[in-house]
Amino acid sequence: MSKMENIETTGTTGTTKTLGRSRTKEAPGTKKTSGRSRTKEAPETTKTSGRSGTEEPPEIIEFQEFSKNELRLLNSNKAMKVMLSSKGEINPWKVLRYVKYERELEQLQVELIKLQKWTIEYGQRICLIFEGRDSAGKGGAIRRITHHLNPRFYRVVALPRPTPMEKGQWYFQRYIQKLPNPGEIVCFDRSWYNRAVVEPVNGFCTHEEYERFMDEVNDFERMIIRDNMILIKMYFSITKEEQAERFADIKSNPLKRWKMSPVDEKAQGLW
Repeated sequence: MSKMENIETTGTTGTTKTLGRSRTKEAPGTKKTSGRSRTKEAPETTKTSGRSGTEEPPEIIEFQEFSKNELRLLNSNKAMKVMLSSKGEINPWKVLRYVKYERELEQLQVELIKLQKWTIEYGQRICLIFEGRDSAGKGGAIRRITHHLNPRFYRVVALPRPTPMEKGQWYFQRYIQKLPNPGEIVCFDRSWYNRAVVEPVNGFCTHEEYERFMDEVNDFERMIIRDNMILIKMYFSITKEEQAERFADIKSNPLKRWKMSPVDEKAQGLW
């Protein structure tokens, strides 16, 4: 049957009214969709884009699930940079979590700047101790804390293994020299608590040295606090599986390999 422009066909059995085309009535087993007639698909099959089979269509994330504020965050420059730098499929929920985290982190960093200003103005001394398992995030936390601070009034202390001279000194002596002066914030990336965890596990100290440390550490810290120094201790922990994944990432990344030490190599076996 030839095309008929805007004509209602009448008088012929089995024809229907259409716009621009005249077609025969569809059989009872057919389904009308968007101006075209198609046969019903078998219930066992699922329609996919250009292919047949039982494969389910990919899940579509509807932006109606986001609030107006969340959509505004996803349209921010920071979110756009994250999405452009992401590899593979973009996960908007993951991007949103990251942007929210960065906004909250900025607010906390503002409070840290206020803390540093108070420390300088009143000559306070703040000692922050970061302890935890290898690759648990101690260094990353210190970098975020100090990111916007005035570098003239804070220090990060990460002492290497003791020298032969230091081994003959009182254990706490080399740490006392690094304690904060008035107006300073000092972050210890590992501290005197090496003697409580790392050293005995790796055989770097004797059992008697460990017991002596455990007997003295509370008195040592009590003296610090009584001298009006603010002492804050934090411990970071992760699971063994998470640690293994982070070690693998460090080893595969040439920019991070320096973080891996012989002690770290033994961490999984000494868990």
